[in-house]
Amino acid sequence: MKPLSIEGAWAYRPALHGDERGTFLEWFQGDRFRAETGRSLTLAQANCSVSRRGVLRGVHFADVPPGQAKYVTCVRGAVRDVVVDLRTGSPTFGAWEAVELDDTGRAAVFLSEGLGHAFQALTDDATVVYLCSAGYRPEREHGINPLDPDLGITWLPGVEPVVSAKDAAAPGLAEAAAAGLLPSYEECRAFTAALARQDAPATEETP
Repeated sequence: MKPLSIEGAWAYRPALHGDERGTFLEWFQGDRFRAETGRSLTLAQANCSVSRRGVLRGVHFADVPPGQAKYVTCVRGAVRDVVVDLRTGSPTFGAWEAVELDDTGRAAVFLSEGLGHAFQALTDDATVVYLCSAGYRPEREHGINPLDPDLGITWLPGVEPVVSAKDAAAPGLAEAAAAGLLPSYEECRAFTAALARQDAPATEETP
């Protein structure tokens, strides 16, 4: 797994094993994930979305705690997957990084609690599946307008983004910050550090 420029986010590019039958890959490895990120991924919910070319979903995030960490891959077609740092006080607050996920390279992205997530379908029938550390709870789910000029995310050129009414009505980054909707960097770091401590092996006491 390769750390992205935003703390708390990684990209994973699996080894692909192909023969005359097709391709096999391990798109998630718990031990390797824990070794690279310092924590385990608790699976509370698994989601799948299918989108036509141009559809833009996000930027979504959840209150921390408990937040919602996500491990994302594209099993059909291709998407531009984007991680956004929405944590107030973070050195990279407001920054974003994009990773192309497709059914050829089979890459995956992991984003920790407190980070924003969005993607745009680059093909028809783009199918994204993601593992979530917490279940969906409407009262603690929020969004930032993915077309907010303050974020300045580069989406698919020459294609009119197809955005849901809910995402289109979401506040911009500055408005969400002023309203106190965004998670804080320190709270997110403390929360993920606590998760890492839970995963740390118990040490034997010296008699």
